[in-house]
Amino acid sequence: MSLLPHQLELLSPARDADIGIEAVNHGADAVYIGGPAFGARATAGNDIRELERLIAHAHRFHSRVFITLNTILRDDELDDARRMAWQVYEAGADALIIQDMGLLEIDLPPIQLHASTQTDIRTPEKARFLQDVGLSQIVLARELDLAQIAAIRAATDPARTSIEFFIHGALCVAYSGQCYISHAHTGRSANRGDCNQACRLPYEVLDGQGRILAHEKHVLSMKDNNQSDNLRALIDAGVRSFKIEGRYKDMGYVKNITAHYRRLLDEIIEERESGSAPLARASSGRTSFAFTPDPDQNFNREFTDYFVNGRQQDIGAFDTPKTPGRAIGWVTRVGSAKAGEQWFELEVNDPATVLHNGDGLCYWDLQKELVGVHINRAECQDASAGRWRVFPKDPIASLKDLRRGLEINRNRDMDWVRQLAKKSSDRRIGLWAQLAETPDGLALTLTDEDGFVGSAHVEHPHELASDPARAQAALREQLGRFGATIFAVHDIALQLSRPWFVPASALNQLRRDAVARLEAARAAGFVRLPRAQPVEPPVPFPEDTLTYLANVFNHKAHDFYMKHGVKVIAAAYESKEEEGEVSLMITKHCVRYSLSLCPKQAKGVIGVKGTIRAEPLQLINGKERLTLRFDCKPCEMHVVGRMKRSVLNQHARQMAEQPMQFYRTRPA
Repeated sequence: MSLLPHQLELLSPARDADIGIEAVNHGADAVYIGGPAFGARATAGNDIRELERLIAHAHRFHSRVFITLNTILRDDELDDARRMAWQVYEAGADALIIQDMGLLEIDLPPIQLHASTQTDIRTPEKARFLQDVGLSQIVLARELDLAQIAAIRAATDPARTSIEFFIHGALCVAYSGQCYISHAHTGRSANRGDCNQACRLPYEVLDGQGRILAHEKHVLSMKDNNQSDNLRALIDAGVRSFKIEGRYKDMGYVKNITAHYRRLLDEIIEERESGSAPLARASSGRTSFAFTPDPDQNFNREFTDYFVNGRQQDIGAFDTPKTPGRAIGWVTRVGSAKAGEQWFELEVNDPATVLHNGDGLCYWDLQKELVGVHINRAECQDASAGRWRVFPKDPIASLKDLRRGLEINRNRDMDWVRQLAKKSSDRRIGLWAQLAETPDGLALTLTDEDGFVGSAHVEHPHELASDPARAQAALREQLGRFGATIFAVHDIALQLSRPWFVPASALNQLRRDAVARLEAARAAGFVRLPRAQPVEPPVPFPEDTLTYLANVFNHKAHDFYMKHGVKVIAAAYESKEEEGEVSLMITKHCVRYSLSLCPKQAKGVIGVKGTIRAEPLQLINGKERLTLRFDCKPCEMHVVGRMKRSVLNQHARQMAEQPMQFYRTRPA
């Protein structure tokens, strides 16, 4: 397994090696990052040399690096995927995050395997199966509540499989791996890392009689995930790896959000240090920050804890997919465009608030659309009253519905941006130093918090110090200078028979040599994560029939499921065999519920009971039309549609150029 049952892992995203290094510096116990190909973020790949640089840095702190290989693969891609897996293994990567079960049937290196969120783990049976076929860490569906998470933990073995859960970032409205809208409409497959994010578009919602229930609303767009208040409950439910979403996010986001959750998890670890079930972080060291972490400072669509505490009414970002920021004040005066006054004045709620050139402001216009304002120049008019004059980048006349009394938000604070562009954290591994005399000189022994030891010796004549007290203080000061290293000294023990004089040059060399040997000992003692062995004989899959929803796209995946007792296996949606209307998305989010049209909601309402039914609704965006069907027993919504003819035609052309081998029914 990847984690001991008492260890907590903070798992941060990285678009590239530089961001991954800063994630480690800001307290990540592990980082997940795309390899050269086959990651579920098509444009977030990294070459091997960059991965080696990140891995070398992470391993100094015994942090881990996981490589995403979590797309579904064609038969002709399996060999390239196998080669890439060996490359990242030889580069030192700690685990592969996978979706395609065909990978379990090929010659992979002895690297640990983790189940991607794309494997759609919602039940104890599915989780137990993935554990038994050799996956050491499983990412549960974001839609699960605490009781469902605990049930999965109870059905699996903490000594064999760790439970991972998303705690922050953008939410995919579909169960991961169960969305095909992008592929049906554009040919770009979310299961192959190329989603066009149809869920963030505005839609008109129509009922069966053609009446408009919502106009130009982003009804499939979710707020952003934030589990800051639920970490203790998630730990108690069995979660051990806490995952931050965001392999497309920038450096500032990763620094800030990693720091935020590092602080929260460290607080919990300290709280439970002396209890009956103490917890520990999964990597070495302590992290300090040059800023106060604040999730509101990064792009967000406002926050929700989604379904962790049961179904909530307010989980959608239906008005806009943009970031509204936080309220800072209101408009008091607007310059006259006719007079050429390209400014407006505002009064901030807190007089301590400072506006900066380059800040981003925004407000809601009368149609509830978000209007952005980029500040060219900000001038303080009255600091005590918090009154500012703002000169926007765009003409005043173009700022729709800007008026006196309007509430203004800030969604970009340039002071914050500049702060995070600099060095903003310091991660140190604690150690204890002991200086002892030897017959011909001195020996320094460093023992770090993990028990690793580095020692060094210097030959030097034993000369008595002329000022013993001053000499001893100088020894401690010189030996305690670990600033250029990854270590911080807790205590320095001097085991000297007499107060000897030792020059600073000798002490510096002694410390440098001991640090180098301690780092070498840590590197030699770093243990790679073991690959779990599948249970023999092969355990049966929980179902004996698989539809296109199982995302089987190659012969090896087909063979895998056959080996595990599945009798009927349909091809993945990407094989273009489902030409009629099918479920293009399955989601726990319910548009009827969000519009207060759920039959279960209406049950207790006098005069309404029985009149509201879960009849289908229509979603319209331009020429695109989708049907919403409601499966009330499991409380799920299906977005139904068909593959566009242009996508089928494009596929036919591609097949003529490069035939794909895997089909349930082979074409003539």
